Amino acid sequence: MTTYIVVDITPTNVEKLQQYSALAAETLIPFNGEFIAKGPVTVLHGEPPFKMKVIIGFPDYESATSWYHSDSYQSIIGLRNQGADSQFHLIG
Repeated sequence: MTTYIVVDITPTNVEKLQQYSALAAETLIPFNGEFIAKGPVTVLHGEPPFKMKVIIGFPDYESATSWYHSDSYQSIIGLRNQGADSQFHLIG
């Protein structure tokens, strides 16, 4: 079953976030992950705690969790944390 990682994100350093985003995209390839949507949030109801969302699709749960825990992704988490406040959610 397709599994999604939904990322809530508020940029704090645009330059660092751009560096992280470029590197993160490369780490998805071995796990067949792909960006489904990313960008600013348009609020229809309530107050969003974050300004942007990213939805990443994976073929299955194992691929999604393997990507997140992979050495290649873990090695850029420091850069992510310098560039943004975020939460990651696994669905599926």
